[in-house]
Amino acid sequence: MSVSSPDIVEHGAADTERLLLLARAGDADAFGELCRIYETRLLRQAMLLCGNWDAAEDLAQDTLVEAWKSLSRFKGRCQMFTWLCAILFNRYRNKLRVRRPILFSDLAQHQREEIENRTESASDSSPTRAAQAHEQRALVRQRLEALPRKQQQVIYLRFYAGESLEGIAAALGCSLGTVKSRLFYGMERLRKMKLSGLSTAEN
Repeated sequence: MSVSSPDIVEHGAADTERLLLLARAGDADAFGELCRIYETRLLRQAMLLCGNWDAAEDLAQDTLVEAWKSLSRFKGRCQMFTWLCAILFNRYRNKLRVRRPILFSDLAQHQREEIENRTESASDSSPTRAAQAHEQRALVRQRLEALPRKQQQVIYLRFYAGESLEGIAAALGCSLGTVKSRLFYGMERLRKMKLSGLSTAEN
């Protein structure tokens, strides 16, 4: 279940479903293969939340361990990645008391270079823009942490994980109306904080 290597592994939907069925039956090797499918995307999501590569790796690892323990609860009503992101967010919330996000400018030079190399494409982002984007994400995280947990969760899944409202409802086990309500009131709170940079489109 290691998430230390960001190698991309290509699998078709049928192969992923087969691995999932085997994993649900207790096959740890099959679950390990599932981890390899999702680990790169999960690490990127963890980086968006943590702002620190080491913390992101720990968070992604904790997420996969928790997913293995609770795999029987995944009913397939949403994408598995969405379900993993919901776990990721909850694990992140649990860690906030002992580890706070840090700003890009607070990192050592080698840490900044590692983040730039791993999370930004050289073809469309300079190191300066990467640093600015990281600072903006840190500001977004600070504002989000001021919201109630359920509103945070919906906004994270909608704008960070890029999930549809229907997918969020399935992942969280609540109604579409509840998701829309949490999103609306969460965005209203963010607007009052004069937070910019998030789209409110619901399609």
